[in-house]
Amino acid sequence: MNGTDASQPVAKPESATRPKPVGLFQHPDCSRHDTGWGHPEHQGRLRAVMGALERALPELHGDVTPIVPEPAEAATLELAHSPGHVERTRASCERSIETGRILRLDPDTPVSPRSWDAALAAVGCGVAAVDAVLDGEFRAAFCAVRPPGHHATRDRAMGFCLFNNIAVAARHALTRPGIERVLIVDWDVHHGNGTQDIFYDDPSVFFLSMHQHPFYPGTGMAHERGRGEGEGATLNLPMSAGLAPERYVETLLDGLDRTLARFAPDLTLISAGFDAGAEDPLGGFTLTEADFTTLAHEVLGRTRGTARNRVVSFLEGGYNPDELGRNVVSHLTALRDATA
Repeated sequence: MNGTDASQPVAKPESATRPKPVGLFQHPDCSRHDTGWGHPEHQGRLRAVMGALERALPELHGDVTPIVPEPAEAATLELAHSPGHVERTRASCERSIETGRILRLDPDTPVSPRSWDAALAAVGCGVAAVDAVLDGEFRAAFCAVRPPGHHATRDRAMGFCLFNNIAVAARHALTRPGIERVLIVDWDVHHGNGTQDIFYDDPSVFFLSMHQHPFYPGTGMAHERGRGEGEGATLNLPMSAGLAPERYVETLLDGLDRTLARFAPDLTLISAGFDAGAEDPLGGFTLTEADFTTLAHEVLGRTRGTARNRVVSFLEGGYNPDELGRNVVSHLTALRDATA
């Protein structure tokens, strides 16, 4: 029979099945976490990010696709957190609803009536982003979420963080077929003590952190290398404040090369803390937009052999709103270009 048989399925053109460049995972509930007047991790951070992305739309049009996923179920939090921590945090958020007031879990970490919704939305963005990248929907993904996560330990909220978004995402990734090793690269100016805590004895997740020292939270010494089966799967690079930016870039990339000499990741996750920027009010690092671009390009390029360009990045710190917006735009542009 000549021509096309209408009863037979027609194959999609190759271009229709190719992954889109970058997924921008966000949720409106993340902006409803109210930390109070004067808190550095305030509601304006995400407004600054989205405003900067809107201004960059002519350059990024068609390359960055906004996605609003479903919030996570509370049970999903237990991939990385104890049931007790989940319930204590939920109860604190419920007390905030009852009183109509902002309550503090510690001096730095408040909750407000919408904080529980924000936390579930942030975790849901990370889980959905991992699935979208592993399913081939996107080449890369960025989670524009708050509260941030990398200070939250298995049992404790701290350092502006309620739950550890990247840790839950990593544990979720490990449930997926073919994902046996996950690399987390953390360049936030503060040590990701919560992420280290959760994976300290887990050889399937390698945690690489460059951070300012001495500084909050006081962890992340070079001798902290993991425990038990996880010994050697943690690499900390504590750095002094005020060094030339190329020193930070060279140090992190050297640490990455040392990591990849012994660990072959199937997926790369990034704790993208833009408080390592030169204008951040809380940090003492000196990185510029160009440096963050270099870091993204090099992390993706050096892990490409095994991770196959699969990367999900999470917003952590960054407390100068204007600088944060610029750095997120440069980061998304780098994710697009590095995975092309």
